[in-house]
Amino acid sequence: MYLYQLVYTSRKKPSCNDKEIEKILDSCKRNNPGKDITGVLLHSNEHFIQYLEGSKDIIKLYDLIKEDTRHTGVVLLSYGPLKERVFPSWHMGYKNITNSKIDFLTDGNFNEKKVFESIIKGEKQTDTSAVNLLIKFFNK
Repeated sequence: MYLYQLVYTSRKKPSCNDKEIEKILDSCKRNNPGKDITGVLLHSNEHFIQYLEGSKDIIKLYDLIKEDTRHTGVVLLSYGPLKERVFPSWHMGYKNITNSKIDFLTDGNFNEKKVFESIIKGEKQTDTSAVNLLIKFFNK
């Protein structure tokens, strides 16, 4: 099976509270193992960023995600082939980044901080910088 990665960002609706986030994560835990999907979900008070890896059909999952009423302004940041899984045992890793200012406690440089801020704002990336930064964010 060929692997693919997909990254998107969206604006979280105010009605999407902690209980709704729990429902999203429960759905991931229930559905992703059977579909061989792994990845991570970041969310702040206003945004979601999700990194998914699996078969080419994860684009179909993305089509369903776009229709979810808990968010709006969905932007596909990256979609393409993947040599190996980055998060092989994470059917959905999760981080809540509620601060308006992100604290970079990693070795991130100025350019990485700018890329992360542009991802949070939902600005489409033209290279693999979004994927690489999310991987670094979760692996530190």
